[in-house]
Amino acid sequence: MKSFTIRYSDAMAESADRPRPSQLLGDQLCFTLYAASRAVSGLYRSVLEEFGLTYPQYVVMLALWERSGVPVKDLGAVVHLDYGTLSPLLKRLEAQGLLRRERRADDERSVLIELTDAGRQLRARAAHVPERIGSAMGLTDEELTTVRELLLRMTANVQQAAAALAG
Repeated sequence: MKSFTIRYSDAMAESADRPRPSQLLGDQLCFTLYAASRAVSGLYRSVLEEFGLTYPQYVVMLALWERSGVPVKDLGAVVHLDYGTLSPLLKRLEAQGLLRRERRADDERSVLIELTDAGRQLRARAAHVPERIGSAMGLTDEELTTVRELLLRMTANVQQAAAALAG
C-alpha cells in the first residue's frame, strides 16, 4: 500500500506579475483551520467529558455564565448557532438541570434562557478548562492573543464577503 502524505510548497509558483496560489492540500488555510478545529474539539471532548457536556453545550454555558436571562435569539447570535441547532441543545441542558427556558410574559413568542443553581455551580467546577486547553495548545499568551485577533478579523472579513456575494 502506498503511503500518502500532505505536501507543502516551498514557495508559490510565480506568474508574470503575481504569485499563483498553491493547490497543495497542506497549503490551504481552510484545511489548516479544519485540522486545528478538529484537534481542539477532540481535546475539549476529553476535557468536558467529566461534566457531561459537548463543546457546543460548553460554549452556550460560557455565554450564559456571562449573561443569563437572555432570549434564545440573542443567545444564538452570540454563539453562532441557528435556532434548529440551538433548540435541541438547550433542551438537553435543561434536562441536565443546568438551565430553564421560560416564555416572556410580555411576548409569548420569545423564550428566555436562565441558568439554574446547578448551572451557576458548574462554572466553578469547570474553571480549569480554559487553562487546560490553553496549556495543551503550547502557545504563549501573546501568541494566543495574536491568533485570536487574526481569526476574529478573518471571520469578520469572510462574513462581510459572504454577505456581499449574497447580495
